Amino acid sequence: MRAEGLTWQHRGKRIVDDVHLNVPARAVTGLLGANGAGKTTTLRLMLGLTAGRGSTRYFGRPLSQWRNPAKVVGAVMGGVAGHPGHTLTAHLRMVAAGAGVPDSRVREVIEKVGLTGTADKRLEALSLGMAQRAGIAQALLGDPAVFFLDEPANGLDPHSIRWLRDTLRQLADDGKAVLVSSHLLAEMQQLADRVVVLARGRVAAETSIDDLARPGTEVTVQSPRVDELTEPVKLLGGTLQFLGEGRAKILGINRFQIGDLAAERGIPLHWLDERAPSLEDYYLSVAEEEFRIS
Repeated sequence: MRAEGLTWQHRGKRIVDDVHLNVPARAVTGLLGANGAGKTTTLRLMLGLTAGRGSTRYFGRPLSQWRNPAKVVGAVMGGVAGHPGHTLTAHLRMVAAGAGVPDSRVREVIEKVGLTGTADKRLEALSLGMAQRAGIAQALLGDPAVFFLDEPANGLDPHSIRWLRDTLRQLADDGKAVLVSSHLLAEMQQLADRVVVLARGRVAAETSIDDLARPGTEVTVQSPRVDELTEPVKLLGGTLQFLGEGRAKILGINRFQIGDLAAERGIPLHWLDERAPSLEDYYLSVAEEEFRIS
């Protein structure tokens, strides 16, 4: 699935500005950005829910050219929308009928999201976590190849977040293309295979989680002779920054190299801690958001 040149403006201001986005199968892609970065509008443009410039093709065709779009893409844009007095089962049966999905599929998706005991509960009585699961059940009805989820972890308790993570991971492992918008960086680092950063409506950067973990290793050491590490670290291509109290931060070489060179020179190490860059570090280095205090 590929989006190209997505653009939308409001009152003369571009909210989404020439966004190009690829969502590959068998992967979870995280769409990251602060509130107001354009994440939800980007998803709405891709789904045709908001009119703007640019195009999004699903297996070579716009969504409007598919006879049954529910079998191409499933979207969760904040829980489940339906008549509050309808039961979950009744609501999903109505959606299934409109999507040309057999009625038997309703029970399957309810079981898949763990809501069997809630099937006869009214939508208005669902908790936030249950509503998110119900929204995913609705998106699953057509067994689509592509899934969009807009901030699905907002307000969820730890158990629900763990369930959500496992469910989306399983969808990707089953060959689906999954796109999740979020501002929860720590959660995305555990879930996503790759991330795309939006800032001021534009794609600021994108990377895979695997590539993110490779460069820029940072090691903190503590030693009564920490100053003696300066030259050997430099010879290995690293840099050393003194932090005071016998501590130093070393960049460019890993803890094994540092341990070996300290042992070779008889330099005692009282502390050795390696830290790979986090998704938060990466995000803050590439996203330039304006923060205003109201």
